[in-house]
Amino acid sequence: MGKEIETESYILAPDPYAARLTRAVTGRDQNGEITEINVVEERPLTIFLNAREIVTAMTIGDYPEYLALGFLRNQGMITDADKVLGVEYDEESEAVVVRTDQRTRFEDKLEKKTRTSGCAVGTVFGDMMEGLEGLKLPSGEVKLSDLYALSGKINRTPSIYLSAGAIHGTVLCEGGRPLVYMEDVGRHNAVDKVAGWMFSEGISPEGKLLYTTGRLTSEMVIKTALMGIPALVSRSGFTAWGVEIARQVGLTLVGRMRGHRFICLSGDERLVWDADPASVPEEPRKSGRKGAV
Repeated sequence: MGKEIETESYILAPDPYAARLTRAVTGRDQNGEITEINVVEERPLTIFLNAREIVTAMTIGDYPEYLALGFLRNQGMITDADKVLGVEYDEESEAVVVRTDQRTRFEDKLEKKTRTSGCAVGTVFGDMMEGLEGLKLPSGEVKLSDLYALSGKINRTPSIYLSAGAIHGTVLCEGGRPLVYMEDVGRHNAVDKVAGWMFSEGISPEGKLLYTTGRLTSEMVIKTALMGIPALVSRSGFTAWGVEIARQVGLTLVGRMRGHRFICLSGDERLVWDADPASVPEEPRKSGRKGAV
């Protein structure tokens, strides 16, 4: 099956062969034989909001503008009241500047930051629960037939993970169609890229879900809820706090999605049981790599 068939439904899909995202490294295997593998690049990206330096993130280096926008949105540093005047990325200085029409007003957030469980050192500024009080997520449906279709399509999509490993993916989906697939060394970076794309393109969260290859942690649940997306699905497992927050905000949380098996620990009222799990084939062994952590 060709690459065009696997990615034709996407608006943005991974490019495993893109320059600068991986490099070939030579070493020796268990038999002492020389071997060459691709490894993921990891680069610093410093994010500025107007003239204020906010954070330096470790990232693979693609879509820096979306990463910066999504990070600032998910941190509550850019709101609907702000007008984004421009996003400028400078490759030489490895920095991206987001310019708005508002003065920065988040010094208290910068004083209080929380290290999260996110890979590549996730950081959340201010109160992690800020913005969740009174939050109402869209209702809608999550069909089992769509979950199974998405799982199959995403697992067959050519990706940096399948070519090099050591990376996480987050996919914005609608119904049974994957729309935007972002990858990065940290799952929080991947979801921030999706958030930045949605904000930049003016995409509504209604009828959407996020599919991630990483753990369903409190950070992932909070980011998904703040984006207004009502469902989060993963091949991996849960954390207790992630489940607790999902139940608090009414987010549908589905984990351990492999083959016909899954577990829903929050928001099962959105599930529509329109498919027979027994009719879904087991995954081939090679699919087990994706989202194993």
